[in-house]
Amino acid sequence: MKINENQRIGNINKYIQNNESRSVNGTEKKKRKDEVQISAEAKELLENTSAVRSNEQNQRIQELKESVSAGTYHVEARKIADKLYPYLRDNK
Repeated sequence: MKINENQRIGNINKYIQNNESRSVNGTEKKKRKDEVQISAEAKELLENTSAVRSNEQNQRIQELKESVSAGTYHVEARKIADKLYPYLRDNK
């Protein structure tokens, strides 16, 4: 199989020429940056969902955070394997 390098270079040159012609004509648009805005309703919903959590859940979360930061959190490999097994079995 022979690959003609001239064709690939020619395609790049067309791209460069096209960009140069845009900048010469002044039609090149300024690049816009992406923006994300969170509505007031979404912020309120987030506050409400965290308030709905029970005191018991908040206590458990706090205990987990403390054990992870102290380095005493233990992960049971068997539980992880049991959860992963069905996924790995189906995707062979």
